[in-house]
Amino acid sequence: MKNKKLINSFKYAFKGIISALLSERNMKIHVNIMALVIIFGLILNISVGEWFVCIICFAIVISAEMFNTAFEQMVDIAMPEKDPRAKFVKDVAAGGVLVMAIASLVIGLIIFVPKGLFFLESIL
Repeated sequence: MKNKKLINSFKYAFKGIISALLSERNMKIHVNIMALVIIFGLILNISVGEWFVCIICFAIVISAEMFNTAFEQMVDIAMPEKDPRAKFVKDVAAGGVLVMAIASLVIGLIIFVPKGLFFLESIL
């Protein structure tokens, strides 16, 4: 019985990931950027440590976007009418995603700009 509950919890979690990916525009943007980072990471041969950092950034940004989506849905259910408090909750949650995305961008620039410049110098 416990194994079935565990299997179901994983099934529901994967369903949640897929639902967020299919329904949320920003989630699609994050996943596309993640794919580009993976492609450039392979081309530029980033180190194992740099891959770890990128993977952590992927997980944090995607998770933040999913939490934001969940907050927005909960707020819409709890307060279907417009309310400044509901707007505040949604705006703060979206701001949290933006903070993580900007931090990940800066980390990506620190990793990829020097390698990209070296790559360009080597082919020119």
